[in-house]
Amino acid sequence: MQGRRIDRVGHLIQMELGRILLMRGKDPRFGLITVTHVNVSPDLKTARVYFTALSDNREKKETAQVLNQASGFFQREIANTLKLRYTPKLEFVFDESIDRGIEIDRVLRKLDEERREN
Repeated sequence: MQGRRIDRVGHLIQMELGRILLMRGKDPRFGLITVTHVNVSPDLKTARVYFTALSDNREKKETAQVLNQASGFFQREIANTLKLRYTPKLEFVFDESIDRGIEIDRVLRKLDEERREN
């Protein structure tokens, strides 16, 4: 039962952060950000927010830093909307799984091309 609640809170935070970034994220350093997943701790005190952004590696690190600096703002916005007993402390982390997936796809295509040539 507790696991479902944690998942549900994570999903609610993900949806709310997406809305906040779309409606109130006026900072140009945010660029085009997508929240891909939120991992909430079992005690609901912290949440690791995974995101992607269309930018190079340097800008991705800068975006994570800017988001972490603005985490208090996001936390207040979530607290005002979701009415949780505790609003988790947010930690933003760049989600590298999409980049890894793209790299794996590139390698597989290259192997397929080499196999066809032989």
